[in-house]
Amino acid sequence: MDLLLARGCGRPPRYSSAGTGVSVDLFGEHFRDAAKAAQAGADYLELASALPPAPADAWLSIDLSHLAVQHDPAGAAQTLAAVAAALPPGRRIQVGAEEAEVTDAVLGCVIEVASRGLADRLGATVQANLLRSPGDVDKLISAGVHIRLVKGAYLERTGALAHGEPTDVAFLRLAHQLAAAGASWSMATHDGRLREAVHLALGPVPVEQLHGVRPEILDDLRARGIPTRVYLPYGPDWFRYWLRRVAESRGA
Repeated sequence: MDLLLARGCGRPPRYSSAGTGVSVDLFGEHFRDAAKAAQAGADYLELASALPPAPADAWLSIDLSHLAVQHDPAGAAQTLAAVAAALPPGRRIQVGAEEAEVTDAVLGCVIEVASRGLADRLGATVQANLLRSPGDVDKLISAGVHIRLVKGAYLERTGALAHGEPTDVAFLRLAHQLAAAGASWSMATHDGRLREAVHLALGPVPVEQLHGVRPEILDDLRARGIPTRVYLPYGPDWFRYWLRRVAESRGA
């Protein structure tokens, strides 16, 4: 971690809630410069080697535009594969959701890297509000990667459902699609009604939340035998992350 500190990234935040997994993200997105993307990849490789050993349950998270996936898809795939291969057994790197215009590049990269024998170390995020998502779910299930189901908070120009009931219904349909296929998946939502509807219908599906948002819910879920995980972003791009969450909250 010393190199990360020297570059001003700071230490990943600690999370000590017993029984809750974490997903650590050296946050960054929309890189266009190849040198910066390469440095981000090197930092992720170091971060992978710094993950604590079992029984700690620590994964990585990344937005592939941090690796300039739209500008150098082959380079992004090579870096993602290297990080996935460097993870200790039983760990994953979860690829985040981004705007719909990036989705082809992101999911294409995940599926290509999964084909290299790394599917069990990869996760992909599917946004329920995108009209394309049922087909994407089928492709990701075939690729054998873990799927993280979210509502989707970006304000898309086309190809997306309205926020509210249309997206909620799509979320439930995708949850049933995943369960029927026997997929490895989790849901990432703070919508208690939606979460409970899934649990009542499908059992103890793992739940992921953002750090600091209604943490008391995690205690209740764990007491009911439901696996939980918290997303922990850090790094010098924290202000961009904050702006992103503000924009998403206004669209939700």
